[in-house]
Amino acid sequence: MNSRERMARAMRLEESDRVPVMCQLTLGHYFLNCDIPEIDIWHSTEGFGEALIQLQRRYRFDGILINLPGREPNWRSHILRIEERGSDKVIHWTNGWSTVCPPDDNPHVYREDGGRFTIPFEEIDPQKLFYVEPHDLKGITYPFSWDFTGTMATRECLFSPWQFDTIDSVRSRVGNEVSIHGEIFSPFTQLLELIDYRNSLLALIDDPEKCEACLEALAEGAIALGRGQAEHGVDAILISSAFAGAGFISPGHYRRFVLPFERKVIRGIKSFRDIPVYTHTCGRIGDRLELMQETETNGIDTLDPPPLGNVELSDAKKRIGSKLFIKGNLDPVNTMLKGTRSQVLDAAWRCLDAAASGGGYILSTACSVPPRTPPANLEALFEAVEYW
Repeated sequence: MNSRERMARAMRLEESDRVPVMCQLTLGHYFLNCDIPEIDIWHSTEGFGEALIQLQRRYRFDGILINLPGREPNWRSHILRIEERGSDKVIHWTNGWSTVCPPDDNPHVYREDGGRFTIPFEEIDPQKLFYVEPHDLKGITYPFSWDFTGTMATRECLFSPWQFDTIDSVRSRVGNEVSIHGEIFSPFTQLLELIDYRNSLLALIDDPEKCEACLEALAEGAIALGRGQAEHGVDAILISSAFAGAGFISPGHYRRFVLPFERKVIRGIKSFRDIPVYTHTCGRIGDRLELMQETETNGIDTLDPPPLGNVELSDAKKRIGSKLFIKGNLDPVNTMLKGTRSQVLDAAWRCLDAAASGGGYILSTACSVPPRTPPANLEALFEAVEYW
């Protein structure tokens, strides 16, 4: 049984020859542990694709999450100069903007005046919303346009011609051996990224009807992106819904502003191609596992344990494990980043004891692997499933 088959069985709640392993790595971890310049990993289809494959092979993961879009092929032609500022590299673009590239964190785009993109909620027209891509090379724009071309997205031509190039490139290299997953942002996350977190949370209270109109429009874009990824051959799609936990919103707000729109996205993708769609939500979600199930998701990713979250894996298995696959629960900070290899093995075996029986479990860190996590700790996860 190969990795792709093993992951498929887990996502169908079936047992296989062993429990699959698949973690989501931060971009900073790629930057620090690949022999590719961080600028190339972030800005180029080829660089990111190579980084994905290098660390999948090193850690013997059964799946690869492609969580950046394909990049404009001639992005280098827009560079005016690159300077070093301490440990950071700063790219100055021909349009007057700049990108600060740390050696261990996501790059950040700044406008001509040195500020970040902001737009008041009052100026947002739901009819002009399609999709918000926080990882676009030039950062967030409104209305959305592609990279540095300035081509405005429309409902008829929503995404750039190179949007799916990374999926195509990675698939061509790994063939049918490894499970490939795409990522889309939930409508709620898109709204928060567009007008910033504080203003978004206030808008839920001040103008909930307009928020719902925005979320409805953003769901259409997420469906279009998910269908495009499905058409290009991903085996599953992750909905990144990081801000839908108890640290941000109540169960009541989840039911109103998250659940119906994520359900719409999931149904929209599955009506096009019936592949697994699962949900990534960080932090404290123990009070909303059943609400998340109502979105019709196929699985839940993260399941942060205390103290980062409040999910006990054995409890989650009892509550939702017969209907959804579950992925995660390894503490990415206290165990993976700060722990020893022996502690990682012990924690992984506890997860397997709690959730692996009967199938439907994927061993993973609860959230993204911190940049400076020792590679040996990640290599230990494969050993854990081999000897469990």
